[in-house]
Amino acid sequence: MKDLTSLVPKYTFPDTLEAQEVALAANPLMRRLIESRTSYAGDRHRPLYHYVNPEAMLNDPNGLCHWQGRWHLFYQAYPPEDPRQHWGHAVSDDLVHWRDLPYCIYPDPEDKCFSGATLVEDDRVIAMYHGTEAGNMVAVSSDPLLLNWKKVGDRAVIPMPAPDDPPLPYGVFDPCIWQKEGVYYSLSAGTRPDGPAGKPVRANFLFRSTDLEHWTYLHPFVEDDAFTLVGDDGACPYFWPIGDRHILLFFSHMSGGQYLLGDYDTGRDKFVVTNGGKFNFGASTPSAVHAPSATPDGKGGVIAIFNMNPGKPTQRWNQIMTLPRRLTVEGDVLSVEPAGDLQSLREGFQHFEGVSLPANQEIVIDGVQGNAIELIAEIDCGAAPMVEMNVLRSPGREEYTRIAFFRDRGLADRVSGTGQRQSLVTIDSSYSSCAADVLSRAPETAPVSIAADEVLELRVFIDKSVVEVFVNGKQCVAVRVYPDRDDSVGVSFRSQGVDSEIKSLQAWQMKSIW
Repeated sequence: MKDLTSLVPKYTFPDTLEAQEVALAANPLMRRLIESRTSYAGDRHRPLYHYVNPEAMLNDPNGLCHWQGRWHLFYQAYPPEDPRQHWGHAVSDDLVHWRDLPYCIYPDPEDKCFSGATLVEDDRVIAMYHGTEAGNMVAVSSDPLLLNWKKVGDRAVIPMPAPDDPPLPYGVFDPCIWQKEGVYYSLSAGTRPDGPAGKPVRANFLFRSTDLEHWTYLHPFVEDDAFTLVGDDGACPYFWPIGDRHILLFFSHMSGGQYLLGDYDTGRDKFVVTNGGKFNFGASTPSAVHAPSATPDGKGGVIAIFNMNPGKPTQRWNQIMTLPRRLTVEGDVLSVEPAGDLQSLREGFQHFEGVSLPANQEIVIDGVQGNAIELIAEIDCGAAPMVEMNVLRSPGREEYTRIAFFRDRGLADRVSGTGQRQSLVTIDSSYSSCAADVLSRAPETAPVSIAADEVLELRVFIDKSVVEVFVNGKQCVAVRVYPDRDDSVGVSFRSQGVDSEIKSLQAWQMKSIW
């Protein structure tokens, strides 16, 4: 039998917070992680205030949760001495300043620890995740920093079928978990072969358990989904209440991060879908948002975070996390805003008002420069069909990343039913880098509903190799970019065809979270 014991050092920690802190201060693995993170300090493309793991690679975020006053982020990590997926771990008081903790869930009896979710109870946190070659696993932890985990049954609780077993009516893959009336429920990701012409369509299979160890299959969970595509799958599911509705976030290996919004029919244990949308507006690779992890924020919203794929080889590290996003709903409309105490990172404030944008002229904002900055621009677009903002711009415009807003150039808004066309927001990285090893990407273009008299607000976060743009608290687009020139730090604006005005521009330099 194959020995699946991890080669990564594993430690058991005390059960009180004070004793845990003492043990962490002396822990050899923690010292290694700190030294590894320090070794990357000079990397020009490694972000300062987006989370990046301390050593080697990372992949999907997992099990985001809030436990005893702290936020915990887990993720697929690839330790250098045993690059099978383990669960990496970081903790934060404010969703912005992250502190690395030791690897927490190790493979065995599974070969690799893939994606999953957590459920916070009064006295413990439950993690449910996919263990390759074994099945879906459950582990529990109850200590203050969630350092010690015990696997329920020391085996897969929803096992993979044996090669010679008859076909199952469900798939065994990335799970999530919640509780209803004292009973646990779980989704297992996958597809069903009952799409058009027998092609696969997204499926999430529902299971139920009273003890976390023994699970009974019920049925496919999602009903009336007219929003995903033929060929989508439902990986990395997260099912949570949001406002007076429910939301299912997931990742499609074909078309990226998505969500379904609807109502939880608790009598039939079905999720009845009323709307859906995307977090990716193009392929997830290269340089784009990947899989979600999500958890309720305790205030009616959901906090989500995504990993982002690279668009350039980076030595010894790969992928980053987006900023956390707070999702809220009103009716069938999903809103998205940055989450966490980002204001604590700001310094070097600059403010401009009443900046005219004459038609067809690029206006460079003198004095506003940086590759780790936050910008908030409020723009009265007037009758201009397109207004653009260029960031990470070199003085001669050899490199720049273009953020463009196109008024009323999208499809009809299906939610409002008025037939009004949506607007579009684009991040175009075509000219972001002169380097030969940066992979090209078509512009990332997302719909956003902006009223005719509504001022456009672009809240832009630039962090070395990532640009995230939040639009009027309604939409977010993000891409990886890799400027090759040291002077690609400028900011400019341009109004197409008709004059516009920047009513307000606020700019801050952003400090490192490390």
